[in-house]
Amino acid sequence: MKKFIITLIIILSVLFVGSLIFFGATPAGRTIWNEYMYDLDKVDEIDYEKRKAVEDTCRAMISSYTADSLIYNQYKESTVTEEISWANNAKIRANQTASTYNNYILLNSYVWEDNVPSDIFMTLQYLE
Repeated sequence: MKKFIITLIIILSVLFVGSLIFFGATPAGRTIWNEYMYDLDKVDEIDYEKRKAVEDTCRAMISSYTADSLIYNQYKESTVTEEISWANNAKIRANQTASTYNNYILLNSYVWEDNVPSDIFMTLQYLE
């Protein structure tokens, strides 16, 4: 049993040293290593770009929703027919934005991995 352990340690050591020499000193090894590291960097870059795109889209929808909510709240109790129409149209737009946003968050919540930025809401409420 003791010989087996010693043999195993020697084999693992030779493989380790051989790998270090291959990946560190030979052109073929450096090429393989550099391609592997490039692929890792590319994945990180794509993840960052995806996260930025999702956050920018969320912020744009929140801004649109907020603007329509303010218009609705300003004119919802008006007695002027035109202003009531503005309020109703703003309510429809805000609710459409909320619906789109909530679905978008549902589909893209994996981007943050439970680390959602403080200015991104998990849902937008529908206006009543």
